[in-house]
Amino acid sequence: MLVHDMLPLIDKLDNFYPPLNLFELFLDEPFCFFLDSAMDPFKLGRFSLIGGSPFLILKSRGNEISIIQDNCEEKLYGNPLDILGKYLEEYHIMQNQSLIPCCGGAVGYFSYDIARHIERLPSIAVDDLNLPECWFGFYDAMLVLDNLTKQTLIVSTGLPEQGEKKRLSKARERLSILINKCKGIKDSDQNYQYKTCGRSRVEIKSNFTPHAYCKAVEKARQYIINGDIFEVNLSQRFEAEVKIPPWELYKRLRNLNPAPFAAYIDCGEVTIVSASPERFLKLQGDYVETRPIKGTRRRGKTPEEDEANARDLLKSTKDHAENMMIVDLERNDLGRVCRYGTVKVTELAILEKFPTVFHLTSTITGRLREDKTRMDLLKATLPGGSITGAPKIRAMEIIDELEPTRRSIYTGNIGYLSFDGNMDLNIVIRTFLLKRNRAYFQAGGAVVYDSDPEAEYQETLDKARALMEALALD
Repeated sequence: MLVHDMLPLIDKLDNFYPPLNLFELFLDEPFCFFLDSAMDPFKLGRFSLIGGSPFLILKSRGNEISIIQDNCEEKLYGNPLDILGKYLEEYHIMQNQSLIPCCGGAVGYFSYDIARHIERLPSIAVDDLNLPECWFGFYDAMLVLDNLTKQTLIVSTGLPEQGEKKRLSKARERLSILINKCKGIKDSDQNYQYKTCGRSRVEIKSNFTPHAYCKAVEKARQYIINGDIFEVNLSQRFEAEVKIPPWELYKRLRNLNPAPFAAYIDCGEVTIVSASPERFLKLQGDYVETRPIKGTRRRGKTPEEDEANARDLLKSTKDHAENMMIVDLERNDLGRVCRYGTVKVTELAILEKFPTVFHLTSTITGRLREDKTRMDLLKATLPGGSITGAPKIRAMEIIDELEPTRRSIYTGNIGYLSFDGNMDLNIVIRTFLLKRNRAYFQAGGAVVYDSDPEAEYQETLDKARALMEALALD
């Protein structure tokens, strides 16, 4: 029996506690997650989600999908997007009419390489991290923090129980457990603003030398001159030994670089520590939104330099051209699955301020067609245009040629697919992948005809600056 007509149980904590303190209660739970809207509660950062102990895990490598439930593992074969969609349909619940964005659901990531299930791409770059291309935990209950109204809600679905009586019984039990768990919180904000006292030396390696990166930029420019592409995103990957726990690193990064689409997820073989500023896709009902970032300047060391850098970005013909190319690409992608006439650009190359950089961001919206699902939406848009280039497929072929290692989770997507049909995913940038005491992180930028190779190299360092500083803090 499917439970399409069910609604979750919702309760509220008496007080609103610092999100970091709340999440620390869940650190001992397997596969815990924190989707952390760490800034701007009035626009992009209103809700944060916290949870742990999923009742099911879905992960994939190539065409092999592992389903782990009740300590048993089942192997399936096919397109992981299709199989994920089938499981979400099995646990589908009624559309939530409250403001709560996620009433339980799948939380995890799509890697950049999930696109190989959508397009035929070359396999030149080395996949040395060997991580799942798709990983999602299915969470029957979670905390929903409303950072605007200062409320903490607890949502419990009772899944995977299917019978209504058993489902409601489990939902009540899980609700009670989470309420009691939250009573153990320390009523202080001692971790909310993490402070450090110094810096230590950390050896950071790249998969490019500066000369090799500049040479790759020149080769990308040659592809543009030859008419293959208009623009391509080229990145370099850094790595370093990390001697502190992942959660400690997250607190450092959050303090240095709060972001509206930040995340901490324990995926078992890798822990993700992200401070992403970029939304990839939001789906609420039939409303679709994407917010590509294209155009960057570092923040100034003085107010005068800061203002000058912002003005320079706003006046930059090159950066506006980059942004416009991606806006056109995203409009076309959404147009494949949205109702005719509904795809609109609601914000075009607006300036957004972040702790270490300025960005130009655009917003494109649409209304999903009635005969299309969120899986259709994902297949039409993955991977995001802001981190590939235009035309997208040829740009991805060139990325695979010029970048020595596969991107893995970098420039993929982290977020949730709610059991009621909603979805919100970021673009995985400003992100650490922590595996066996090594931290891997990546930064890139758009290469166009008039790109200067040394300036493009410097842009990657500017974008990675907060992550490098988080590693170096003592």
